[in-house]
Amino acid sequence: MKDLLFFDKMLTPKFITVIYWLLLVGVVIGGIGMMFGGFNGFSFGTFISGLLTIVFGAIGARIWCELMIVLFKMNEALQDMRHK
Repeated sequence: MKDLLFFDKMLTPKFITVIYWLLLVGVVIGGIGMMFGGFNGFSFGTFISGLLTIVFGAIGARIWCELMIVLFKMNEALQDMRHK
């Protein structure tokens, strides 16, 4: 408990996994909405754009979350070096 109160241990890395899955669900729902929704109805162009949104949105969410984890891992490594 003391580690959390004095910021010796980071809490955010545990939430990054949850944030990733929420982002992934949001990307999939948005992509499906783009595929089958819209004012013009269903067309091949909207289907492809929705599919590309799902693919590149999932990749983008993964990259963003990995970058956040790398920052926290760097922090942990620096803390370990400081304590030695």
